Order: sequence, then C-alpha cells, then structure tokens
Amino acid sequence: MNVLAGTAAGNDGPRALPAGFRVNVSETVMGTPVLDALARPLRSLRVSVTDRCNLRCQYCMPEEEYTWLPHGEILTFEEITRLVDALVPLGVEKVRLTGGEPLLRRGLNRLVRSLAPTPGIRDLALTTNGVLLAAQALALKEAGLRRVTVSLDTLRPDRFRALSRRDLLPQVLDGLRAARAAGLKLKINTVIVRGFNQDELADLLECGRQVHAEVRFIEYMDVGGATRWSMQAVVSGQEMLAALAARYGRPEPIGMAGDGGGSAPATRYQLPDGTRFGIIASVTRPFCSACDRARLTTDGMLFLCLYAQKGIDLKRLLRSGASREQIQEAVSRIWASRADRGAEERLHLPSRGVFLPVEELRKDPHREMHTLGG
Repeated sequence: MNVLAGTAAGNDGPRALPAGFRVNVSETVMGTPVLDALARPLRSLRVSVTDRCNLRCQYCMPEEEYTWLPHGEILTFEEITRLVDALVPLGVEKVRLTGGEPLLRRGLNRLVRSLAPTPGIRDLALTTNGVLLAAQALALKEAGLRRVTVSLDTLRPDRFRALSRRDLLPQVLDGLRAARAAGLKLKINTVIVRGFNQDELADLLECGRQVHAEVRFIEYMDVGGATRWSMQAVVSGQEMLAALAARYGRPEPIGMAGDGGGSAPATRYQLPDGTRFGIIASVTRPFCSACDRARLTTDGMLFLCLYAQKGIDLKRLLRSGASREQIQEAVSRIWASRADRGAEERLHLPSRGVFLPVEELRKDPHREMHTLGG
C-alpha cells in the first residue's frame, strides 16, 4: 500500500525511602551508575511533559472521562532540566520526552534546547502520535532533538477513526514526512491488536520503508489505562513473525537494539529484502531482567516500573529546596532497593485479566499510561 509520497506517594499513601542504606554521592556525581537489587543500572529516563492527549486510542484512553493533573503541579521546563541534570550522574544517558502527547506542551523546543547540551546524555528522543509533528519537526531538530518515534497503529482511515475517535490520519502521515525532511532519525511504533490491525503488518512495513523509519510491532499490554485489555486480544510476537515469514520469507534476527543502544525492549529482525523491523514482546516474552528505565511524570513523580503501584515525589524534594546532591541520594536509595519485575510476574498469573480497573485509576491518575508516560 503506497500511503506516502524523597518520599513516595500512591494508593497506599506516602512511603519512606529504604532505611539503613547510604549512597556515596561523590561516586554518583562522577558518573558511577547506581545499580538496583537485581544489578540493573539506571540508564534510561522517560520524561512525561503533559498528561493531555489529542487522541483517545482504545488501548490507552478508552474511557469517556479522565482526572487531569492540576496545572500548578506540572513541572516547569526549568524544573525538568534540574531533575534530569541530577539523574544523569547516576547513570542516565538516554532521555525520551513523552506524554500524554508531548507536542501539546507549548514551546517544547525550549526544553529540548535546554536538555540537548547536557554532558552525559547521548540520546535525546521524543515519542509522539504525530498529529502536530509537521509543524514542529524542524524546530525540534534545530533545538537538538535527535530521534522521533511516531505511534501509528493503522493506515486505514476508518480504522484510525475507530481507534482514536479522531479523523487525523492525514496529519500523522504529514508528520512522518516532515520528520524525515528535517533529518530526524525516525521509528514507527505499532501496537498490534487481534481483530483490529494484525492484517496490516506488511502495509506498515512499507510505510516505514518510504520514510526510512524502522517499524516496531508491539504486543498489546495490560498497563495503565488498558481497561478493556484481554489476553485474547494479544497477538504474540511469534504470530507476527510467522505472518511476516509467510509474506516475505523467513526474518533473520539481528540482535537487540534499544533506543540509542544499551538494553533493549525490541528484538530486531531483517527480511530477505533487507528491510529491518523490531518486535517488542512485552506480554509473552518480558524483558524485566534487562530493564533500565525510570519514568518521570509531568508533576514530578518518579516510577520505576510500568506496573508500579507507587511513585517517588521528586517535585516535593525539588520545591522544598533540596540540593542536587540530596535529590541524587534520594533517587539512588530507592533505585538500589528496586526489585520490580512487573511484566514477568504478570506472565505467570494463572488467570490474567485487566491490571487496573477504572475505579482504581480514578483514585490515582498517575497510574494512567497517558500520565505515567510509556
């Protein structure tokens, strides 16, 4: 198909940081990575700059109403920069701006310009639904952004409308073209849902080929606001590979590659014609043992796992006047005690259903994917 020309807060209340553990802050300032309880480093930080979104995708925001974070609680760009600057010496070297839809945050290129020169950050990227990308791609590139991942789950207008409840597919395709023209390295993320888009694997690969983007097919996950998730709707990575093999010939694995290197959510493959793609099998083959990611919500809560029940309130530390070293020590303490294996634990449940019902999400909007930041 040619389509293109210090404390933690959560449902259980505040939680103290682990007692009896002290970090040598002078070592972290020099760049020695802090390791968690399973010897995983903190290398990747996902920064949500807004909890708002201009789409209502069925696997992420299927409900009619949501609880939004108060405007006064949202971190300023200067506060985000200070927190990122504090975390880089702990080992963070990859920063991804996300949301909600990050391009809804006015003046995002200013934040990119502030973060891009930070010593130690070797990969600065953005995840977007692409609706507003055409108007902002060049400014983001000029500000120092290196890579963009566009979420695109279907190339069919009727399906796009049904999925997102918006008629904005042309704008997303324009965004892909603009990102390519601006010289941004480009990826496409596609969530595959049984009965919806599993027949579009080849079309999406062709779309990626046209804009020189590597496509990553993602298993439908039961995280955040996926209140209508079921295991029956999951198309496994093995099923995807079989479908692509039937169409193109056997895909050959070419190793793991994360965002900018390091640990990887995606296993990469190459088709006989040279086309490369990735599969993120988070449901059937979770990669918890290699997970090096933390997530900073738009109001300053740090979450250590997509399935985490609680977060650490860094905004409270920041706005109470904590120094850079005090923030580093707080994060080091909580990361050192981290033993999260959420996806692996879910995999072994005898009966797997929705992770969080609507009632629980409404009690704590931080656990919504559009707030937590994927």
